[in-house]
Amino acid sequence: MKTSGLKAWLYLLPAIVFLGIFMVYPLIDVLIYSLEEGYNSASGESYGIGLYNYSYVLHDPYFLQAVKNTFIIVVITVPLSTAIALLISLALSSVPKIKELYQTIFFLPYVTNTLAVGLVFMIMFKKTPYSDGLINVLIKAFGGNTVDFIEGPYWAKMFVMCFYTLWIVMPFKILILTSALASVDDTYYKAAKIDGTSRFRMFTLITLPMISPMIFYLIITGFIGAFKAYSDEVAIFGADLNSAGMNTIVGYVYDKLYGDGGGYPSFASAAALILFVIVFTITCINLLISKKSSSV
Repeated sequence: MKTSGLKAWLYLLPAIVFLGIFMVYPLIDVLIYSLEEGYNSASGESYGIGLYNYSYVLHDPYFLQAVKNTFIIVVITVPLSTAIALLISLALSSVPKIKELYQTIFFLPYVTNTLAVGLVFMIMFKKTPYSDGLINVLIKAFGGNTVDFIEGPYWAKMFVMCFYTLWIVMPFKILILTSALASVDDTYYKAAKIDGTSRFRMFTLITLPMISPMIFYLIITGFIGAFKAYSDEVAIFGADLNSAGMNTIVGYVYDKLYGDGGGYPSFASAAALILFVIVFTITCINLLISKKSSSV
């Protein structure tokens, strides 16, 4: 028994060392940075330990705007993308002969570079002295007024951001949900048809319970991914997200490290840990809800 236990630890040792070096140590280092007040990145010195960095970040208007933007993206895109992906997956499952073809088509945005897709979206929505953009051309064709989606009102920029996020995340969700639907035993549906069960009741009583673990997995990973959004915003609105009013929490951390107002690792570390707490809390809540739902 002792020999087998020792072998198990030896097998786990490379993974433990890897996690310790690249995950545990950086997390401890970030925690130390976040508590060092007045840290000078050039000299590596600080004048005290405390919570000033957290207070500064939580009162910084740029950080509060970044939190607002991030939460709007999360709240809108995660449930909406999951619901739309489920509807598309159900439609694909009803046409098995061409399901593989449509799966490939829907999956193309996922394997395309996100920055390239972002530039395409910017060109489609941006108004220039020479063109109003493809979307504004369509709006004018239906009798509407043109809108500057890239440099105009906040709601217009947020619409583009949410639309772009939906476009990027949906292919992966469609692939996962299509596979989950294919794994449901067809015997349940045959028995339900014999009993005269309607399609809606089959969906709510058979399909949803069978694929609910995969739905909760997509929701949890969707929340985590949406909270880490940054490169998407840069692709559409440029590097100066604070001026555009479209920065995110990750973008704020990057700005404090390397941006125009950079050179403040203590502020960046405090913001990063606040993001960690937010994501960890929401993940725990989702896990508790999924456990309660599965036990019902």
